[in-house]
Amino acid sequence: ISTNALMEQLRLKYQQKPWAETMKLVHFCMDKPLRPVSSAPDGPLRSCMEKIQTTLNAKSLFSVMNRLESLSKQKGLNAHVSPSGTACYITSNMFYIEVQLEKDGKVMDVKLAHLGEDPVVKLIFFQLFLFGRMKNYDAFGQILEDLSNLYQIPGNSEMKAKGYLALQALEKDLYSMFLLDRAQDVNRITEVLHGKVGHLVPRTGGTPTNIEFYISPYQVLEAELDPGSQVCGTKTVVTVEATDTLHKLPLSPLLVDSQAGEDGNPAFLPLTDELSTDLPAFFVLKFHQPIPMSSSSIEEIQRLTGIHNLNANKKTHLISGIQITGLKLAPLYELIVHAALKEKCSEDLSTHKSCFFVSLPDCPKHCYFINKGSEKSDLAGALVSKIPFSHPKCVPGVIEILRHQVAYNSLISSCVSEKHINEDDSELLYFEVVPYKKTSFSVFFLHPLKENLACVIIDVITSREVQCHLHLNPQDPTLNSSDDFIARAVKRCMSVPVVMRAIFRNAAKVKADS
Repeated sequence: ISTNALMEQLRLKYQQKPWAETMKLVHFCMDKPLRPVSSAPDGPLRSCMEKIQTTLNAKSLFSVMNRLESLSKQKGLNAHVSPSGTACYITSNMFYIEVQLEKDGKVMDVKLAHLGEDPVVKLIFFQLFLFGRMKNYDAFGQILEDLSNLYQIPGNSEMKAKGYLALQALEKDLYSMFLLDRAQDVNRITEVLHGKVGHLVPRTGGTPTNIEFYISPYQVLEAELDPGSQVCGTKTVVTVEATDTLHKLPLSPLLVDSQAGEDGNPAFLPLTDELSTDLPAFFVLKFHQPIPMSSSSIEEIQRLTGIHNLNANKKTHLISGIQITGLKLAPLYELIVHAALKEKCSEDLSTHKSCFFVSLPDCPKHCYFINKGSEKSDLAGALVSKIPFSHPKCVPGVIEILRHQVAYNSLISSCVSEKHINEDDSELLYFEVVPYKKTSFSVFFLHPLKENLACVIIDVITSREVQCHLHLNPQDPTLNSSDDFIARAVKRCMSVPVVMRAIFRNAAKVKADS
């Protein structure tokens, strides 16, 4: 029989049946396991069922159960309904979630239990079902996926359980460090910029531990002007990932006590055989978007963690005697420009652009030429999406390196805009940004009162300390901007265009006085 004839028979057979009965039949077929001899793909049917479940607004007990079962299967988990029909159990070999519902489909309680642990009520799960059920199923699905990812370690259940225990031990040490220098009246911004591990939000269910470690002055200002706003800085999440090689990971917390040692750093126990185990995994700091990092920053992190392969591929580079494995090197400024364009522009702009126009209030338009340098020496960099490590003592040092790099990147990014063509004939001020040394760069411009070049060297010592030097031709008049004034301006705004506007304003006052 032809396919068309078969489809026509099916239409005639079911055209008189109610839609509810057809849905039940489809759902029943979805639950039936495929025969081993069958080669018919069930992908289209599953996709159709998932679309139906997503479109329908699950309100009744039956529809909520169906939605939970469908969602569980999408995430590779099992789902079982209790004999009473008011509880759904979402299970895997390593954990289960119990969702208790009332007869009308409202959620009463949500509990999570990991292997060998008692069920615990998780408020975040329960809150997902209180309002806007439609959109919150996606969030619940993400939690299921994150829970499964906690156990993505090769081996049997015992090996996976040890990986979870290691992650728990790390999280306890990180939280203890977070509390080390935390005063009662400290605010979130201070924790982000100065805390040993930034502002830490512990893991809840499958949502990984979250560390916010840098926030720009403009974001700080936005948070101060609107206290209720959710202004977020640069973040990383803490998790555990599988590897091809064995690493020694702790099975219990290693922080000796809650007081910092004599050097101001926490004291840790060594990774002995009694306190650790060998697992095909390591801890990871993961970023939502890859961070452009200089080769020198990567070297520092590798020395701290002792792990040189930061990415999956095996390409190796030798810089300053240090092997950088698994990262594709490129000119650092090219990577920073590309990341800035990706963040600021909705449309895809060419990453080869080096000229950008920046508009500021009460100031002529700025034109910035960014000299991207080369792949050689300290001017090289790479996009880093995760940082592996095996001991909690590495984290404060890594966080400080990340703060330093992101602060440096934000200054270069401030010269980048989506506009690379001057759309009018307005007055322009021209600047060239050139890499100088490891942590510094130069901004060249024409002296506002003469025709000679002037230069500001900005050296980002740390994320909190900046040194600046203004260089002029000895015969040119002063610009009324001391090195200290420029450094304070940089730290206050972390924006090159705003700093250059301040310098030109001071120069205009000198010109007016003369």
